[in-house]
Amino acid sequence: MTITLVTGGNKGLGRETARRLIQSGHTVYIGARDAERGREAAKELGAELLLLDVTDDNSVITAVEELRRREGRLDVLVNNAGVFEGMVNAEQATADHVRAVFDVNVVGLVRVTHAFLPLLKESPSPVIVNVSSGLGSFGVVTDPQRPESHYVTPVYSAAKAAVNMLTVQLAKGLPDIRVNSVEPGFSATDLHGLSGHGIQTPEEGAEAIVRHAMIGSDGPTGTFADREAVLPW
Repeated sequence: MTITLVTGGNKGLGRETARRLIQSGHTVYIGARDAERGREAAKELGAELLLLDVTDDNSVITAVEELRRREGRLDVLVNNAGVFEGMVNAEQATADHVRAVFDVNVVGLVRVTHAFLPLLKESPSPVIVNVSSGLGSFGVVTDPQRPESHYVTPVYSAAKAAVNMLTVQLAKGLPDIRVNSVEPGFSATDLHGLSGHGIQTPEEGAEAIVRHAMIGSDGPTGTFADREAVLPW
């Protein structure tokens, strides 16, 4: 049985990822800050719940200890928890914006990954999936043919660019773990509060995440891709 943890798994892309992986036979733990919402989502999905705030050391340590007690290992870590600062433009962006977004999207990812590494190393085929964005790709945002090139999101984009570099460095430094970044695409979730024409469903957005969560020991590592193709960094 594959043991999987999806941070931010009680809603949005994390919830849909958890649902799909459970259908595929994974035992999925959803990480959630809010106990009530987490329990409700876990019950509806048939998942297990880990109370987990990626910005809090004690919360993460407690979650690691709980998973070690219950399972003894972790096979797949999906670093999905994230925040979006809204359309803060270059003139409006402040240090407070950067601090708030990086604390979750970057520092939180490092905190969780580092804490769960001992359990990942107990897996015969460990996998880390970092949920990123095309807005964090230099190649994508500088390509005038891509819609991402028309958005100005300095704080969020910088955070996701950091996630991508962390993916590259973790893949190099942890050769026994498959580590990849994925671009789920612009999906209708409450991360940004937008929905409507031209925005894909959470089901579509979860496809790339799920696919990379299910790779084997011979799968790719150190890559960045959406559900259709490998993307430039």
